[in-house]
Amino acid sequence: MSSPAQPPAASLVQSVDWLAIAPPTIVAVVGLTVLVADLFVAEHRKALLGWTSVAGLAAATAMLLPLLDGDRSTFCLTSDATVCSYTADRFTLVIQFLVLGGALLAALLSVTALKDARKGLPEGEYWFLLLSSAAGAALLPASRDLATLIVALEVASLPAFALVGLKYGDRKSSEAALKFFLSSVTATAVSLMGISFVYATTGTLYLTQVADRIQNVDGQFHTLAQTGVVLTLVGFAFKTAAVPFHFWVPDTYVGAPLPIAAYLSVIGKAVGFSGLILVTVVALPSYADVWGPALAALAALTMTVGNAGALRQQATRAYSAVRLLAWSSVGQAGYLLVPIAAAAYSGDAEKSIGSTVAYALMYGAVNLGAFAVAALVGRTKVLNRVADYRGLYASSPLSALLLAFFLLCLAGLPPGIIGLFAKVTVFSAAVDAGLGWLAVVMAVNVVIALFYYLQWTALLFRAPEGEPEKHRVPGPVTAAIALTGVLGIALSGAPQLILRFTDTGLF
Repeated sequence: MSSPAQPPAASLVQSVDWLAIAPPTIVAVVGLTVLVADLFVAEHRKALLGWTSVAGLAAATAMLLPLLDGDRSTFCLTSDATVCSYTADRFTLVIQFLVLGGALLAALLSVTALKDARKGLPEGEYWFLLLSSAAGAALLPASRDLATLIVALEVASLPAFALVGLKYGDRKSSEAALKFFLSSVTATAVSLMGISFVYATTGTLYLTQVADRIQNVDGQFHTLAQTGVVLTLVGFAFKTAAVPFHFWVPDTYVGAPLPIAAYLSVIGKAVGFSGLILVTVVALPSYADVWGPALAALAALTMTVGNAGALRQQATRAYSAVRLLAWSSVGQAGYLLVPIAAAAYSGDAEKSIGSTVAYALMYGAVNLGAFAVAALVGRTKVLNRVADYRGLYASSPLSALLLAFFLLCLAGLPPGIIGLFAKVTVFSAAVDAGLGWLAVVMAVNVVIALFYYLQWTALLFRAPEGEPEKHRVPGPVTAAIALTGVLGIALSGAPQLILRFTDTGLF
């Protein structure tokens, strides 16, 4: 007697949407290509590796355009096609544009920095590490499960440790890398502990399933789930340089090659904030009463400590320009945290998250521009002090005008309209969510920041001490300064363009 036919098992093999994963994949493939090519390229032709990396990042950025037609997902459960590990929605594309565009600008600055280093930096390893980090950073906003999220976070972070300490025989660089590595690994361990608690209470790693199941956790596991939420937040707070997890920032920026400091200031923050958004708003909306007040307190503390640190920088101290930008980036991280905290209290969480994304785009463009001018000045003024910028207008008028514009954007003053617009967007997100006290703290900090931004801006136009020193601007640095300048000026002329990013498509 024959047994009844059994239904065929569900196929575990699925097709991969290669177009959806093209941006991070291209960057990763080019990185491996550069690493292998480094073995065969003659020493006098190593510059080809840099231009290959620049071309790869440009191609990956261009591959975002075909994805604008609609949301695409891949690596989904065979039992439920709506639960996926990778999703290329509007939020993903905007953050990937920020990451890949920022990495492209950092690569342009790196071409000149490697040439100036005169073999002080190993070119093949440098480009491989930069591209590997950019690939991880581009993967993270598309991650829709906690395992992929952590893997992407570490792929973005681990090469950055090596990049910070890559200078041959530089004690300052090695010390910065060690401090960055130890503090980051500790934060990652805390995050993994938190994620393990969340997994233990929900039985899933997918963000949407976590959001559904964590609401119905048994009473005896409620404390475990709350602990998991808090520990997970601590790890991402480090990546965003939120106080009190910010202490690595100034020394790391000073010890790293300047293009890497620029890269960390923007791409590092984009990675941290996109991860924080996915964990809080997408995976844990039902625990808004836990992460909302915590992020609001972190935002107030971060912007205050960051601006106070920038205010204390002495213009004549070695590397004070880079230190000021480092402390300023901590303060800016506080502003970026405000709308995420507001999402816990707001009836329109998507609009609040859109404010963070819009502010991140503004900050990314103008902060990279400021670092590009700092890289230009640093070619002749090795100590890169704020005092070295005195009279920059006399020797390099266009660079001085653009740096003044970038600083005014960061301060939120005209003609940096986009900076003012972004700050008003963040401020209104706090007010609309009923966080009036946080809006007041932000307003006070904006006024404090005006002092050091305007002080630096005024120094650019003062009479130089002695004969003004001409700055020869290499082509790649010119391209980086021009791109950021054009983007900042275009957005200041039409700030309504930034409103398009308030619809993130996350919900």
